[in-house]
Amino acid sequence: MLSQPDIITLSKGDAVDHFLIVRKCELRTSKTNKQFLALELADKSISLNSNMFESFEEIYTKVKAGDVVKVKGTIDDYQGSPQIKVKSIRPTKVTDDVTVMDFLAKSKRDMGEMRKEFFDRADKISNLKLHTLIKSIFTEDNFVKYSTVPAGKSWHHSYIGGLLEHTLEIIKICDLMCDFHPEINRDLLICGAILHDFGKIEELSFETGFEYTDKGKLVGHIVISAILVNQKIDEIIDFPEDLKQCLIHLILSHQGKLEHASPVVPKTLEAIALYQADELSAKVNAYKNALTTEMKTDSKWTKFLSLASTDLYSHGINPEIEHQINKSLFD
Repeated sequence: MLSQPDIITLSKGDAVDHFLIVRKCELRTSKTNKQFLALELADKSISLNSNMFESFEEIYTKVKAGDVVKVKGTIDDYQGSPQIKVKSIRPTKVTDDVTVMDFLAKSKRDMGEMRKEFFDRADKISNLKLHTLIKSIFTEDNFVKYSTVPAGKSWHHSYIGGLLEHTLEIIKICDLMCDFHPEINRDLLICGAILHDFGKIEELSFETGFEYTDKGKLVGHIVISAILVNQKIDEIIDFPEDLKQCLIHLILSHQGKLEHASPVVPKTLEAIALYQADELSAKVNAYKNALTTEMKTDSKWTKFLSLASTDLYSHGINPEIEHQINKSLFD
């Protein structure tokens, strides 16, 4: 089993003597017209840009994205962002006893606990047709894929078990909205929450890192999900047509806007609830991750995040202290 300090715990000047996975590897030319090897190296905690300026020619022919390598160097920084200044790289050997899975981030939640939570909530769907649909889709093989795949390549819940964790968060938010607004069809909304991202089991691969499959790039998880759900519904006798269309609408509209790849915008109470629940779960997770991995050196601010269109501030307020302050105000 791999045992080494997480890269994210190291500071500028600290030595790197780690097994890492190669995310990118390419030759570049500096401003002084000298070639160097530009890499992106990662462990399960963070992915860092890395440069090798000497004796890189041979390693460039031996290393490719997805390979695990042994790296020696030091932690440096460039424009406020940490980097690895690489001194040497070698491919791994069988005797190193490391695998790609050692370098894939994993959900901090217990997988058995999440599995139980998922099936307990699915069993509470009272509509017989929707309950039958969920049971027909979530075979053991499908659930293994569903509970392993990340929810995204890099932005949110981008780790093993991420899709299941993300889905459970959305289910809880949707259940809360149904408590506030009894006009919402709870069974329909929860079924949509469970199925809206199901296509990610075919959109994303995780064998050597998190990447989009050919099908994922060509079709996308929204359409993959909608096609599968439509096919499964057609196998269920007397499935109501209106229920079918409303469920598929939840899948097609869950990213909220046409420019965000939703074929349609939300047009039902359930659809707007699912879209906002999905946004809340995804963005809080993404921002929380950025506050860990994207901080500038010696700063309370992250670097500018293009997907957020802003930088983020880490206020350092202890939530336990905040709770004590609030309690004292109302006691």
